[in-house]
Amino acid sequence: MKSVEIDVSKLAKQVADDLKEYSEETAKIVDGCIDEVADQCVEKLKTTSPRRTGKYAESWKAETVYAKSGNKRVVVRNKKYYYLTHLLEHGHAKKGGKGRVKAFVHIKPVEEYAQKTLPELIEARLKK
Repeated sequence: MKSVEIDVSKLAKQVADDLKEYSEETAKIVDGCIDEVADQCVEKLKTTSPRRTGKYAESWKAETVYAKSGNKRVVVRNKKYYYLTHLLEHGHAKKGGKGRVKAFVHIKPVEEYAQKTLPELIEARLKK
């Protein structure tokens, strides 16, 4: 922060201006961290997803669904093969109902990674 000499009568406005500047800088840092972690999640999902043809694994995308200063929401999803995510992650009944297909848990570890990494990254960047 910059050091400024001000009149006592203008103190409240100066404090408000400084807080506004700080909150805008913080919002930019948080938004950048969210994008960075979302991109990392996409890359992790592309490498850890089950592969038969590779199309499912390559279809992971990060999409910003809502963005206002200090309030950003990014969804990581499989854009083309969204209907396979639950079946592959949790398994499903075999054709004819005899037995189950093995689950390929690949989304849950990436979700846990994001939940752990994002707060740590934000905290580290804000301490700089």
